[in-house]
Amino acid sequence: MQIGVVGLGRMGANISRRLMRAGHSTVVWDASQAAVQSVGADGAVGAADLADLVGKLSGSPKTVWIMLPHGKITEDTINTLAGMLSKGDIIIDGGNTYYKDDVRRGRALAEKGIRYLDVGTSGGVWGLERGYCLMIGGDTDAVNHLDPIFAALAPGMGSIERTRGREGRDARAEQGYIHAGPVGAGHFVKMIHNGIEYGMMQAMAEGFDILKGRASAKLPEGERYDLNVGDIAEVWRRGSVVTSWLLDLTAEALAKDEGLEGFSGHVDDSGEGRWTIEAAIEEAVPADVLAASLFVRFRSRQDHTFAEKVLSAMRFGFGGHVEAPKK
Repeated sequence: MQIGVVGLGRMGANISRRLMRAGHSTVVWDASQAAVQSVGADGAVGAADLADLVGKLSGSPKTVWIMLPHGKITEDTINTLAGMLSKGDIIIDGGNTYYKDDVRRGRALAEKGIRYLDVGTSGGVWGLERGYCLMIGGDTDAVNHLDPIFAALAPGMGSIERTRGREGRDARAEQGYIHAGPVGAGHFVKMIHNGIEYGMMQAMAEGFDILKGRASAKLPEGERYDLNVGDIAEVWRRGSVVTSWLLDLTAEALAKDEGLEGFSGHVDDSGEGRWTIEAAIEEAVPADVLAASLFVRFRSRQDHTFAEKVLSAMRFGFGGHVEAPKK
């Protein structure tokens, strides 16, 4: 299949590359022509602007995947494309957009006959090799039409054991992608995924902070332990119940630098954690851990601990998120 990709940052470029590896063709555009040329060198057709991208897409329906930061830049791009595409064409927003914006956009585009899919995309900078976990919202016919695209981007079963009792259920979930529901459902599921991620990261970071602090002179001498946190992270990867990709990333960071001196501990949040707490408030669902983990990120911008360095190392590991410069 052929698809347009707009936004060739950390994930957009590799989405295009993974699709091409699977035999699909991509037409790409980014405000940076250097980025366009880089992906073009791997086989993509480069476009000079959005109009050129749409013009280079053949067949019907035309599909454009947008991979841009949430907010005005995504809003403006969708509005521009809506004036260029035709009835039945498909716009995909694969960024971390607020699901309520998806609902509004979906209705507006439907009035023009353009179909809109929101795709929560997890995989970070590792997606090219590992694949992307996809949570899709939107029209069933559009989702089914683009199944070859989603299947190519998803990680597949890999080496993960099958879950007992799933016989007869939607096989796509085992492949790493799902049709979550109507417009907005994909980004809503991804939003909660990221909220959970905050809590998991916080628990791990606090644990390693406690381990590292056990050598403190404030403790009785017989109860002090000079623990090798890098080795602890590594042994926990091997059969413990806290084994996870986040632990893998933590172990890798600690193996390189056990003191994590390359990280200040300034931890940003990109919106999804806040939106998750807002959803919990709307539903009157207690979310103690998720709320606390969000507030820790706020505090980290004022006072840094080893725990925040661990958080920052994990964010860099899975998403390439570089700490904001000190003010």
